[in-house]
Amino acid sequence: MLSYRHSFHAGNHADVIKHITLIAVIEKLKKKNKPFVYIDTHSGRGLYDLSSDESRKTAEFEQGIGRLLDNSTGCDQIVIDYIDYVSQYMQSTPPMYPGSPSIACDLLREQDKCIFMELHSDEIAKLKRNFNKDSRIAIHHRDGFEGLNACMPPEPARGLVLIDPAYEVKQDYADAIKALKQSIKKWSHGIFLLWYPKLARQRDRSEQLKNELAALPIDNLLAVELDVEAQQAEFGMYGSGMLIVNAPYQLDTLLEPITQQLASKLAQDANAKAHIEWLIEPK
Repeated sequence: MLSYRHSFHAGNHADVIKHITLIAVIEKLKKKNKPFVYIDTHSGRGLYDLSSDESRKTAEFEQGIGRLLDNSTGCDQIVIDYIDYVSQYMQSTPPMYPGSPSIACDLLREQDKCIFMELHSDEIAKLKRNFNKDSRIAIHHRDGFEGLNACMPPEPARGLVLIDPAYEVKQDYADAIKALKQSIKKWSHGIFLLWYPKLARQRDRSEQLKNELAALPIDNLLAVELDVEAQQAEFGMYGSGMLIVNAPYQLDTLLEPITQQLASKLAQDANAKAHIEWLIEPK
């Protein structure tokens, strides 16, 4: 199934927590001069027009990045920097929101590399148009789960992976765990970031996903979650999370106050909350 378009959801609360976490990890890697690679398995088009029919139809960005733009008072510097960064895109004509490929390209250095993967024919065409002039980037029209295993171990041998599937079908959950299991065997010291939705009770598989990943032979596993409202019974995404394998040193300490600020700023009801937990403690 390839009906999913992130253009309907760009800039929502899930993008906010996902991209701030991604930026925090990238900045940790940049503290050393050694080059690293960034791998994005489900890249989409990488840059989204917030004035498009798709974006305006749901207007999810208004409850995500829109809220932060209107109220950044009291936020930590990393959130302020994220807001300032995204504002440059949103003040353009038309207003844009940078997806993870854009963020990586803007933050990575000349010595670093990117590998972008996308299976959807329309999205890969837009991805290539947006990034085909950057010599640091390799773009592949392929299934991201399969492609991740195929490029392990990467060169350079230092870096991170973002796995961000649509979870349109149940198989995406199993495929994500399978891809991680295969890749960790070949690249045990790589940093892996897996985004996941927190859905209504009848569809939510987030706890199962966390348990299955925590059962893999890995050194540490950090869970970062943001809920913006109460969980519903039948429909809707009330929050999302990031599972981080081989989380950089003190990433939990860095993100703890930030996620609490986001829960306050992006709350849609009194049940909004943030939670950070080591599912596997660092050794």
